[in-house]
This record gives sequence, structure tokens and C-alpha cells, in this order.
Amino acid sequence: MKIPEKYQIKETITQNTYLVNGELKKWTGQTSEVYSTISSTENYQKTLLGTIPTLGETEALEALDSAVNAYNKGQGLWPTMKVVDRIACMEKFVAQMKTKREEIVKLLMWEIGKNLADSEKEFDRTVEYIYDTIEDYTQMDRDSAKFEKHGGVNAHIRRGPLGVVLCLGPYNYPLNETFALLIPAIIMGNTTIFKPAKFGVLLLSPLLEAFQNSFPKGVVNIIYGRGRTVASPIMKDGRVDVLALIGNSKSANALQSVHPKSNRLRMVLGLEAKNPAIVLKDADLELAINECIAGTTSFNGQRCTALKVLYVHEAIVDEFNKRFSEKVDALTFGNPWEDGAKLTPLPEPDKPAYIQELIDDATEKGAKIINKKGGETTDNYIFPAVLYPVSKDMRVYEEEQFGPVIPVISFSDIEEPLNDMAESNYGQQVSLFGKDTKTLAPLIDTLVNLVCRVNLNSSCQRGPDVYPFTGRKDSAVATLSVHDALRSFSIRTFVASKDNAYNNAILTELLQTRASNFVSTDYIL
Repeated sequence: MKIPEKYQIKETITQNTYLVNGELKKWTGQTSEVYSTISSTENYQKTLLGTIPTLGETEALEALDSAVNAYNKGQGLWPTMKVVDRIACMEKFVAQMKTKREEIVKLLMWEIGKNLADSEKEFDRTVEYIYDTIEDYTQMDRDSAKFEKHGGVNAHIRRGPLGVVLCLGPYNYPLNETFALLIPAIIMGNTTIFKPAKFGVLLLSPLLEAFQNSFPKGVVNIIYGRGRTVASPIMKDGRVDVLALIGNSKSANALQSVHPKSNRLRMVLGLEAKNPAIVLKDADLELAINECIAGTTSFNGQRCTALKVLYVHEAIVDEFNKRFSEKVDALTFGNPWEDGAKLTPLPEPDKPAYIQELIDDATEKGAKIINKKGGETTDNYIFPAVLYPVSKDMRVYEEEQFGPVIPVISFSDIEEPLNDMAESNYGQQVSLFGKDTKTLAPLIDTLVNLVCRVNLNSSCQRGPDVYPFTGRKDSAVATLSVHDALRSFSIRTFVASKDNAYNNAILTELLQTRASNFVSTDYIL
């Protein structure tokens, strides 16, 4: 099919700069080619999108020096700046970001294969997230514009930055989830070093200048390269105060382990999950099937919030499997810009082979592919396979598949899925489908202690972004949402003084002269 002109790649992007100390530094060293698994020719071949710098340890530590100097032991321009001025910088950034919508949406489609509607949604949701963060931070500052008095002590309590943040985002939401870390970290007064994910890296190129001219030098440093080559030396140095990572727990553990003072390293982590759906025998079957389709196949299951195992009561499992499999087979595969494309090319070239390994392992151990198209493979895709019955000795039960394969398990006793969830390494969310409140009530009371979000008769998801996003066990550390992320990247800090005439005179003068950016009761309108 001919690619519409507005979505064609007419020239490759040569990303030959990186942002350090407020300067877009020219890179003349080794580069890495960035390919899309989407073909732009009739005979399949990967499409070259551009090149990025392959930076090394020297450049990584240069970025760290920049962030450390900008923080300057808490005395830097950014951490001591008035809240209203930091907000103005963020508003300047997001205004410039909005002008890059078309470029970024196009690159989201080509780089990670996200369909047009979801790519547009990711961009718009990220802009909305930034504005919501600004508003929440403004309200936080309003609430802090006061003094408290207890036990003869006056206190002026605010939230202060933590220091230097290393920010590593994921490939599946390379804009939204990355910025869900980066934006609150920056606005709270921290300085940052940011390395984009392996996929979804070029789509940040249109924003480098906006970062450069919106924030003081050294506040945002953007580097490229392999995680082991650039992130590990930064962590090993010991001057990073916060590791902010959305990705895999193995990466988080590896980076945390090389930090020389892990006891004082703050972690903000969004990690893997194996979110189950539990379909009770009185569930509205049509509703449950539609929500499970959305939960298992949106962006080809490449979401930490995807439904990755379906528990269906044995009384309805046959009917569920039949109708569910038919709906999976009815999904349209196509390029991201094609109308109605629900399934799109996988960004990782080796992902189809990995999914095939899971399918082969399951079928060797007794599972069957119960949908007609399941496992059909092309150069850049493998069609979702619905596997049933799945048992605990199968890899697809144990591993977070992060791709198009759907395990189904039947149960007769509700304790079966509950025990599995309790034994699982993960604890992010669950989808619960049913109607009888006497059955649901005790289940909900248990599930809220196993996971952090119970979705009643709906698929798992992150949004709306104002709601807490976190997990238990290996699934997360700290909470991300508009409200909570600001707190995750800051700490309560305050000025205290005994309530006497001498101190009160000093406080009064501080307030009247506005000499301090911290001690202030100015109210942001």
C-alpha cells in the first residue's frame, strides 16, 4: 500500500548533537543507525530513519558534571529559583513543544509502530500532563504560603528538590512515560541527566532546542548511547541522588548495585507487571471480552498495564474462548497510519521470534492455539496467539511477554487466581469482571492488598494521570501521577524558629523585603 505523503520519510534525521551544560554539543565520533521495522518499499526491508551519537563514559560524566554544577550543592540558580519563575520556564517549554506535534507523532509511528490515533493521544496527553503538573505545583505552593505554630515554634514548610536525577524512559511510551519522570523532576528544582530509550529516540530530536532555551544551563542534559556505557558510569560515580527509571527490574537492580551509597539513593521506578483479568461466572461476557481485547492487544500488548493472563471461570470458559478468539482474529493488522489498524508492526526486530518461543514452549506442554490466525508471522509481526489451557510450568505464565500472545487459564475456585497473584513477583493492577456484590466485596477487599489498582469491569490502564500509578513487589517503587510524582521527586523541608520577639522581627523583615525565595508567603494567583 502506498504511504500517504504526509507520513513518508523523505529524509533521514542526522542527530549529531547532544545537550550538556546548556550547549548543543556537536558530535563527530561513532554513531548508531536508527531503523524502523516498517518497510517503505514493496519488497520488505527495514527503513533507515537516521543516526544518533554513540556517546561514551567521558561524555556521560561530562553530563553528570553539568547537572552537579547546576545544582551546586543546592545553591544553584534552578534549585533556589522562585516557584513562579520555574513555572514560567516550564510554560515556555511546553509552548514550544506544541509546535512539534506533527513531527513527533510521525516519528512515534515509524520508530515504535504505534498507530496514528494512539500516537496523537500520547502527544496530547503528555502536553496535558505538563499543564496539569504546573497547576498542581502552583496549588502546592499556594498551600505552603503560610507559617504554622506548634509548641512555641514557628515553621515555614515547603517541598525542596532532592538533587541530581538520572532519568531513563521506556520505548513503549517514549514521550509520555519519559516525561512523567522528567517533568516533575525538573519543575521541583532538581537537575537532570536524561537518556532516551533504544527505540523512540529520534522523536526527541525536535525538542532539544526547546529544552536548551527554556531552562538554565545544566538543568536538563540529554545524552545518547547504550545504558551500560553511559548510565553505569554515572551511577558508579555516586553523585546521582535519584534514579528515575521506567523499564525492567533487572536494569534497575544493576544500576542501583553500582551506586556506592545505595542507602541514600532515592528510587522512582515503574517496572514490569503481569496484570491478570479475573472473569467470574456472572460477568457480562460481551463487556468482559471487549475489555480483555483492549487490555491484551492495545499496542500489541507492549504495555506494563496490559492484561497478560486471563483467568476465566470454568463455567463460561468455553464460550469466552470462542467469542474472544473470534474477536482477536477480526483485528486488523496494518501500518500505523492506516484506518482501523489495531495491530501494527513490532519495533523490536527479534520480538516475533521470542513470542514464537513462548508459543512453542506452551504447545509442547499441552496448550493449544485456539484462534485461527494465532502465530501467523510476517517480517515484522506475529499475530496474537490465544493459548489455552495454560499451566504454571509454561514460560508464558511466568514471563512478562510484552507482546502479542494471550494465555488463558480456567479456574473453579477463586482462591486459585488469588494464590497465583500472591505468589507472583508482580503487583500492579488487576481487572475484575463480575456483577454480584456479595461476591465482589470480599474479592475487592483482598485484591487491593495484592495490587495497587482494581479495575472493576474494565481493562487495566495508567490514566487518568491524576490517579496514583504505582505497584507492589517488583512492579514499582514510589508513585507516579500528577500529584504524587511532584512528591516523589522532592522532600519536605522547612525553616523553624522559636516564637520570640527577636526571631519574629527577623521573619517579618524576610517576608517584607522578599529577600528569600524560600521564606515567602506570596500567593500565586
